Amino acid sequence: MTIKKLLIGFISLISLFVLAACTGDNEGTSPDESPDTEMESEANEDNMETESDPHANMDHSSSGEVPEDIANAEDPTYTEGSEAVIQANHMGGMDEAVATIDGSYDTTVYTVTYTPTTGGETVEDHKWVIHEEIENAEEQPYELEDEIVLEADHMEGMKGATATIDSAEDTTVYMVSYTDTETGEEVENHKWVTENELTPVE
Repeated sequence: MTIKKLLIGFISLISLFVLAACTGDNEGTSPDESPDTEMESEANEDNMETESDPHANMDHSSSGEVPEDIANAEDPTYTEGSEAVIQANHMGGMDEAVATIDGSYDTTVYTVTYTPTTGGETVEDHKWVIHEEIENAEEQPYELEDEIVLEADHMEGMKGATATIDSAEDTTVYMVSYTDTETGEEVENHKWVTENELTPVE
């Protein structure tokens, strides 16, 4: 009888050691430390950055092509080939950059709100879309809260999107090239910067 009790006690003791070892292994392998979880976390961070900065997918550079029906500026403050300082922060690395003027045009410029055709968050007060970048644009400028369809392709999901006019202004707009002040990358033929977003180089 005593031997049987000893055996039961011995087996119970071994079972406890085995359970403790298994528990220790589980504690050592945290789900938070798994490679898959780390990759998911990084992907989520990238998505959050894109959502917080809708201009992250903006095409800073362009081919330099402009709509055929746009009018060259008659008497621009900044002539083609001259330099000016950008006073605008449509995206990172733009504000205070020294720009070279690639072209100047007299038009109506708009800020617009739209939902990308690719889905995602609504883009509010996007700067800038010009009158000639509106699908089947009427001759007269559009007014506040008018609904339009965008021909502009500055950002992913922009072309073909239905937009609402947030503001409209008749002015001179410029296509410019500059060096990004944050990354050092060359931005060529950026569309658009308005007359009042430029100041002379000192």
